[in-house]
Amino acid sequence: MADTHLDRDVLNALQEVMEDEYPALLDTFLIDCTERLSVLHQAGDAETLGATAHSFKGSCSNMGATRLARLCHELEQRSKRPPLQGIEQLIADIDGEFAIVRPMYEAERRRSLAENQTIQRF
Repeated sequence: MADTHLDRDVLNALQEVMEDEYPALLDTFLIDCTERLSVLHQAGDAETLGATAHSFKGSCSNMGATRLARLCHELEQRSKRPPLQGIEQLIADIDGEFAIVRPMYEAERRRSLAENQTIQRF
């Protein structure tokens, strides 16, 4: 199931580059996602919606959240074709996907912290 939602190769590469800061990167990503979702829900115009979806897509791509990135891309493209009627379902799909990946990232954070503690003991 995780392969549909997360690109483990991206996460492994990030962990290798970030080393001890990897858990903080995961925390930052989750906070950022929550903030961007809030903006999407409050966006009153196509420009804000498109810009937020674009930056959210980039963040998700960089963090290996493949399906979430695809949904954000779809929202970005859809925001360029007003009227925006019916776009609520796409935002709901983004919410739903984040609800799936959030615990995966939280588990990844816990795994990384436990791994770091084990390494520090030796």
